[in-house]
This record gives sequence, structure tokens and C-alpha cells, in this order.
Amino acid sequence: MRIESSAPTGLPAATGLPADPLAGRRILVAISGSIAAVKLPQLVSALAKRGAEVRCLLTPSAAALVSPVALASLSRHRCYLDADQWSHLAGRPLHVELAEWAELVLLAPLSATSLARWVQGMADTLLASTLLATEAPVLAAAAMNTSMWQAPAVQRNWQLLQAQQRVLPLAPAPGLLACDRLGDGRMAEPAQLLVALESLALWGWQRDWQGLQLLVSAGPTREALDPARFLSNGSTGLMGVLLAQAARFRGAQVRLVHGPLALDPALLEGLHCTPVQTAAQMQAELLAVQPDADAVAMAAAVADHRRAAPMASKLSKAELATALTADWQEVPDLLAELVARKPAAQRILGFAAQTHLDPSGLGLPQARAKLARKGCDLLFANPIDLPHAGFASGLNQGWLLDADGKETQLPLAPKLAIAHQLLSALRPAAAGPRDLDPVASDR
Repeated sequence: MRIESSAPTGLPAATGLPADPLAGRRILVAISGSIAAVKLPQLVSALAKRGAEVRCLLTPSAAALVSPVALASLSRHRCYLDADQWSHLAGRPLHVELAEWAELVLLAPLSATSLARWVQGMADTLLASTLLATEAPVLAAAAMNTSMWQAPAVQRNWQLLQAQQRVLPLAPAPGLLACDRLGDGRMAEPAQLLVALESLALWGWQRDWQGLQLLVSAGPTREALDPARFLSNGSTGLMGVLLAQAARFRGAQVRLVHGPLALDPALLEGLHCTPVQTAAQMQAELLAVQPDADAVAMAAAVADHRRAAPMASKLSKAELATALTADWQEVPDLLAELVARKPAAQRILGFAAQTHLDPSGLGLPQARAKLARKGCDLLFANPIDLPHAGFASGLNQGWLLDADGKETQLPLAPKLAIAHQLLSALRPAAAGPRDLDPVASDR
């Protein structure tokens, strides 16, 4: 199993690049009894490689599935079990020590039993006691058999958990389970857990988008030249996908319309996705769902031109030169069309991928002109010709312009951090005051 991350990894401080959001953070990884526990050792290893301080805690059922010795080796620290909770050699209770040590808690997988103990306030195990004692944000990723997940008692407990503060709950995803059942119950993939942990580190558990609907476009579009060739660009879709995920973690209902993506499919988990290929397909999907959205983030890199009629058969090399200069037409301006059709209270964020745009503001006149031309509420202009930014990078930077003339520089940072800053600016005014600076809770 390969774990991919949206954040920069292995970057020494001497490079001058922003730090990994998880580097130096004290993370308690708590593992309860579900077969999904077998995915956790590589996640623990990934956290350690990113510079996090990791401690592991296993329930008795989890210890039957995952080796405590392996977790101790991967985390570079002893692994804690129920038998360790009380000792005459310890000056303070272990569950209090762990609860106070942790800055972030990852509870994965969260079993039905551990869920019930937690929400009912039981403190009869090391895990249960630690969860009650900690004031750190907790990422809880449920995993269990489909029938167990759908049981009324489990669903009641899940509702109680969602109402708790400092908790980011991730419901199980659909898929083929270890019990051969096809349905809801699969734990979020490790790549998704890493993004959620990064979000907790950057923003915290606050759900300031609760009750709001966000429409996001992401990735490139492809316009066919012939059956073998198409016009497109280098967008991977990562910026738009992280915008969508950050909004989901902050409580929004998210609809993602995306072109062909070049990223780990696990990063799409939990999102309502509509894949498309062409600008016309994206246009149709966006216009169909726009009326229900409170805000729109148009992060897709839509092709500017398309063939009036793509060739039915593959062109030869000799024919290709002629075909590249004839019968092209402009693609409709999707952002301008969304602005023209938007409900009065809806806010729209546009994106402008530019060259010759640097931290000094060079290139800003072009971005201002685009904002005026499009008529959107906000425009994020980001460079694609600077190192470590733009397409196919885990980092980004740029300038956020609004219709009132305000210009805010967003320095080079992980794309997830940029996503949170953009969401704070985009959030509809009716939802409360906006702040560009995300601050994690209890920090």
C-alpha cells in the first residue's frame, strides 16, 4: 500500500519552503478493534517520516490484529496497551499523561464498541479514559460491517459523536469489506486521514460552513482533436479537491465537478463527485446545480478553445499541422456565465493561473482586469511559472482580490492551507464574520 499526501514532505528548513503542517506535532494514534487496523502501521510510518512525534495506543482487540512491536518500531516510541494503564511506578495516570501530551488524536479505526464507550462517557479502558480526558482535537474514522454501521444504536451514537466539540468525524466509505460485504463500512483511506489530520493542524475542528452548500470545479478539461489527441493543460486538480475537502471538514455540503484528475483517488473520498471530460460537459453540470449553492469556487482549468468538430479518425502527421490552425472556436466563459446566473446572495470565487506574477505584485494589473471582466466576488491569482507553486505541486501562492478593491497576498504555503484561507474569505456574509487567518482550536 502506497500512501500519497497532498503536503510537501522531506523538505529541509534550509530550502526556505514552508514547513509540513504535521512536522513537530504531537500525534496520538489510537487504534481500536477492526480489521482496518492493519492499514495503520504504514500511516504511523508516514507520520514519523514527516517529522511528527507519534505515540500509539491499542485496544486489546486491535493488539490481536496489529503488532505493538511493529508500531513501536515505526513510531520510535513504546506502544501503549490496556495493561499499561495502572502502574505503581507511574506518578500520574497514563491516560491523563497521554491526553495532555497529545496535540492531535487520530482514532482509526473507530469500532462500534469504542464509539459506544466514548459517547456514553465510559472510562473502563485506556482508550476510553484517554478520549474523555483529552482536550485535543480528535479525528475519528469509523469502520465496521455494513449491518453494524446501519444499526439504529450505532447511528444514534454516531449522531451524539457529531455533536461533540473538538471532534472531526469521518463516516465509513462504501466498498468491498473484509467480511465480503459490499456497502458502507470501509475506513477512510490513509491518504484521506493524512489530509484530515493536516486540516486539524491548520484550522482545527470548527464547522463554520455548517449548513452551507459549496459548489467546486477542479482539474482540467479536454477538448478532442481526433480520437488520439486532445487540447488540455497541466492542472492535476489538487487545489480544487483540497478546497472541497477543507470545506467538508468545516461542515459544508460539497458538490465537486471535476475534469480528468492526476491524483490519488483516495483524496476524493467523502465528496459528491461528478466527473466530466469537456468544457461543455462541465458547463452543463455546473449550471444544473448552481442554483442550490451558497458559494461557488471555480478552480477548474478550463480549456480556452475547442475544435468545431473533432476528427472522426486519427490524423496523420502531415494532416496534423493543418488541423492545428483551422476550425477552432472559443469555449464559453464558464466563470462569467456562472456570475451572470448567480442568485443574489451567492458568492463566487474565480481562479487565474498566471505567469509573471510574483510576491512583489508584478502581474497584478492583469488579475485586476480579469476580476473586473468576470464580475466575480473574489479572484485568486496564482503563478504557474514559479518554483514549488501552481500545477502539479503540493504548494501554492498568489494574490486574493475582491470586488471592493482589497488585495491580499497569500505567501507560499501548502495548498490545503491556501484552501482554508480562500474558504474563510468566500464564506457567505450571512454565516458570520470572515477571517483569512486559520487558527487551530486550543492552540
